Amino acid sequence: MSTFVLIHGGGDSGWHWHLVEAALRARGHDVLAPDLPGGDGSKTLTDYADAVVEAVGDRRDLVVVGHSFGAFTAPLVADRLPVDVLVLLAGMIPSPGESPDEWWAGAGYRSSVEEQAGRDGGLTGNADPFVCFYHDVPPELAEEAMGRERDHPSWAASAAPWPLDAWPDVPTRFVLCAEDRFFPPGLFRRLVPERLGIVPDEIAGGHCVALSRPEEVADLLAGYAATASATRAGR
Repeated sequence: MSTFVLIHGGGDSGWHWHLVEAALRARGHDVLAPDLPGGDGSKTLTDYADAVVEAVGDRRDLVVVGHSFGAFTAPLVADRLPVDVLVLLAGMIPSPGESPDEWWAGAGYRSSVEEQAGRDGGLTGNADPFVCFYHDVPPELAEEAMGRERDHPSWAASAAPWPLDAWPDVPTRFVLCAEDRFFPPGLFRRLVPERLGIVPDEIAGGHCVALSRPEEVADLLAGYAATASATRAGR
């Protein structure tokens, strides 16, 4: 059994993971999906990591997963706890000293969106969230997700440099969403090897794949945990 620590993205809460959480629990795992602090503009990325570390307590056999903006927090957690594997799901891979506000230009986000939008007729980067984010999520679930949006992240967390000097020394995997209309697949096919030195795994689905394909996400995560467990047992 592993303990999965699921870190939500911007505007979301732990609820975003509820279907994946149920699928992982059905496979016999423990799961935490904490709400990061919202509604307080002074909270920093370190405050977000503190909230996750407190929620984890003394649990071990950890798999830490960061979705989207949650990728700025997940490595901070992995740097402080005994983590078996760190997973970014459509995650904004930070570089040392780069703030989230600076990430967009540094990653080449705008040009990637424009290139993909030219191919799909403007679906990518569309201002309608039901087109850009929730196009493959069941309509009632998408409506509920929209109704649960929160004031997160804070201006302080977005403006401050990412605090680590280097990526944590933890096995890292990246899951790219092949039908993502917010972060075009081509962006991460380029950025993941550049910033992490690995090749991303790919899953069918859009940016909110934890809501549209929770069983497939759970299968991937459970597979990473099994590999980490086998590696640990072989030491």
